[in-house]
Amino acid sequence: MTLRITNETLPKFESDLEAQAYEKIRKEAFDYIARGAGDEATMQENLSAFDKWKIRPRVLRDVSKRDLTTSLFGTTQKTPILLAPIGVQRIAHPNGELASAGAAKSLGVPFVISSVSSYSMDEIAEASGNNTRWFQLYCSPENSVTESLVKRAEQNGYSAIVITVDTPQLGIRKSDHSNNYSPLAEGNGCGNYLSDAAFCGLLEKSPSEDMEAALIKQSELMDRHTLDWDILSEIRSYTKLPILLKGILHPEDAQLALEYGVDGIVVSNHGGRQLDHCISSLDALPDICQVVNGRIPVLLDSGIRSGVDVFKAIALGADAVLLGRPYIYGLAVDGEAGAKRIIENILHELEVSMTLAGVRSLSEINAGLLIKP
Repeated sequence: MTLRITNETLPKFESDLEAQAYEKIRKEAFDYIARGAGDEATMQENLSAFDKWKIRPRVLRDVSKRDLTTSLFGTTQKTPILLAPIGVQRIAHPNGELASAGAAKSLGVPFVISSVSSYSMDEIAEASGNNTRWFQLYCSPENSVTESLVKRAEQNGYSAIVITVDTPQLGIRKSDHSNNYSPLAEGNGCGNYLSDAAFCGLLEKSPSEDMEAALIKQSELMDRHTLDWDILSEIRSYTKLPILLKGILHPEDAQLALEYGVDGIVVSNHGGRQLDHCISSLDALPDICQVVNGRIPVLLDSGIRSGVDVFKAIALGADAVLLGRPYIYGLAVDGEAGAKRIIENILHELEVSMTLAGVRSLSEINAGLLIKP
């Protein structure tokens, strides 16, 4: 590996993997991936929340066989881990989401792709083959664009729509401001838009004629700032796919999600990239699970770094988890092989944790196996 030689003060790395990723990609791209909002209190809280819980294992149980399968929307998945929707992956590796899709496919791990992926949902679907894939949606203020994205996802074999609801505007990300950096402005997150007929129909000139104008238009139409609960009936009119809301942290919003007929909830604070000094996703999870009471799947996003973290999230009520930054760091280090290796490691850690805690299946993991000393 060629080390980056600079006079800059090196950041404090969360792990050796993060440090390796730092050496592989340009600084502004690394900062975009690794850093959080404001003083990064939320991002740090996501990690420390897991440390507060300790596993209290059971012994003298036959754990010679373990079952990591889980059921989501009537489909059995091989593992409780999905790849989180992280956009602009080309800034980590030239093959971006295509490499991540390949890693997910090889392990049978569902892949949730971002609205702002570097490659189009069509290309990612081809790379995914028959592997489970979901589409994360930023609802556009232009209804025709929202409708087109949702319908294209369904046509391309995506089996759920995940609406991100915690971005009425971007959080204050100091590193991006100091770096004067936007991967969207560079054209690294336009795969789904430049391939979309509804979006391109709103342009005065085609992207090939005026790419700068197209990227500006994407920024204008990417997210609906007036988003409210009524959006659900709109999305329902476009698709029969299950609809999940990503960004739920308050139990009252979980109750509203049930009342509005949402099919699933992703407890998430956007990896600490939106509201600083916000509750951690893990701390928010138990109250939301109590409200939901098993009626719809509840997934946990933000802060997952290891198989032990996956174990703790499931013990506190999550049906599955979304893995974010670690697989992107793996992607940065060694493309598809790097992403695959990180996912494999975390799955191995989960299986070993289950064995040593005395459980044979995810259904046996419960809050009685955790304690806050």
